[in-house]
Amino acid sequence: MIKAYAKSDVGKVRENNQDYYYISNSLDEIQLYMLADGMGGYNGGEIASKLAIQTAKSYIENNFKDIPKDKESIIQLIGSSMEYANMIVYEKSKENSELEGMGTTLDICLIYNNKVFIGHIGDSRVYRIRNEFLRKLTQDHSYVQKLVKDGTITKEEAEHHPQKNMLMKALGCNAFIEPDVMVKGFLKDDILLMSSDGLTNMVKPEDLLRIAKKDFEQAPKELVNLANENGGYDNITVIVIKNI
Repeated sequence: MIKAYAKSDVGKVRENNQDYYYISNSLDEIQLYMLADGMGGYNGGEIASKLAIQTAKSYIENNFKDIPKDKESIIQLIGSSMEYANMIVYEKSKENSELEGMGTTLDICLIYNNKVFIGHIGDSRVYRIRNEFLRKLTQDHSYVQKLVKDGTITKEEAEHHPQKNMLMKALGCNAFIEPDVMVKGFLKDDILLMSSDGLTNMVKPEDLLRIAKKDFEQAPKELVNLANENGGYDNITVIVIKNI
């Protein structure tokens, strides 16, 4: 059985919350969890994040029953849902000059047969907690992550880099995208933690692990509170999902 809890908060600095999320009811046939962190002036970020999730969600729900339930087919479905959402958000941004340049991160977790199928674009993150270990499953599509990968700067330097928020990839900014899609094991007692960068920029990995393990149900609320205590410079969204 899968249980999930979530919380989203505007933070202490921003006027609007441009994050958006969706979590399945534990009785739903398709166990689907999604998180998006929108960007763009006017209401662009709010529109992009909500539209991306609604579009990808309906695409997956409409097509899941018709595909073979093997690994490759589910991976393909998630990739296609993100490409479709990208097209819809991109076209919307062209309709209205005030929405020009809007975009969003998008993380999708589809849980099926003790596996989690993950679609990812941007710098929101998916972690898995197994036993006492927190592992980041996604790679940030950011300029700073590229510098770390190239060996130009260290991980520690990346934490405080002035261009930390600059994305190399996002959904809705270009006509075509290449999301990362992967599959990982999701066993009994494993916890998935999905979050926007408003959480991970403010809260250390060891605190993510400690709070999620301590009281799973209260974890989203506690993590949001801690991010706000530490500055709350951005919208904060967190989803925790446990295989009970």
